Amino acid sequence: MLTFRDITVQDHDLILPMVRDFYHTDAVLHEVDAEILERTFRDAADHGEDLLRGVLISVDGQPAGYLYITQCYSAEVGGRCVFLEEIFLKPQFRGQGLGPQVMAWIENQYPSARRFRLEVNEVNRGAVHMYQKAGYDYLRYDQMVIDKVK
Repeated sequence: MLTFRDITVQDHDLILPMVRDFYHTDAVLHEVDAEILERTFRDAADHGEDLLRGVLISVDGQPAGYLYITQCYSAEVGGRCVFLEEIFLKPQFRGQGLGPQVMAWIENQYPSARRFRLEVNEVNRGAVHMYQKAGYDYLRYDQMVIDKVK
């Protein structure tokens, strides 16, 4: 059975190895400093931080993956946008039909959202296919960023 719960600081040794695994997959195009991964975990586990939610995904009581979810206002759709910052399932849980269930759970958690958004790397074909089956389509914008990370 698939279950979800918000992460806590006690989940550090459970979540961080999955985060490190995520950052060494085709889903990520560049290295991210370990200190940033730690800080992000702390923010995701801090229920007082309203910009980031961390969620543990379990299957039959076994840790199977995690989610990092953020929200913002999207002027394009005139309302709340839920950004699926990170979606990760351990390799042994992939290909079992869990992805659509995870996506449905996310949408049910945010019924007032006008848009759900995620980033995907073209080489991550399995994820692209699953997201498309869930109704997601490409929104073709090039991103520009300036990182103020020291």
